[in-house]
Amino acid sequence: MSENKTKTPAAEAGQTETVDERVYKLSRPFTFEGTEYTELLLDFDSLTGGDLLSCEGQMNAMSSGNEVVPVKQISQTYQALVAARAAKVPMDLIKALPGKDFSKILVRSQNFLLG
Repeated sequence: MSENKTKTPAAEAGQTETVDERVYKLSRPFTFEGTEYTELLLDFDSLTGGDLLSCEGQMNAMSSGNEVVPVKQISQTYQALVAARAAKVPMDLIKALPGKDFSKILVRSQNFLLG
């Protein structure tokens, strides 16, 4: 399985730095349950069908009986669950992120799900 890496301007100038596209750099340091995070590794490629089904089951358990989700891939709850699974962090961490980071991470999750 290949890692998605792109060259940075430093690498293009002949230096050997690469950036792992799976790494999401938070807009500012974020502390959750006593641990400070500056980035999250969103390894969507490591997820299995079982992981996605488990996320769907969690989403169904979290929703009220009246909520209908016709396309789970566009549900923010499902996207957050998938992102948490890809980052190997609790869903509560994803929900506690600043809105800017939460939104950007969910876009990445949705791109994976709809890609």
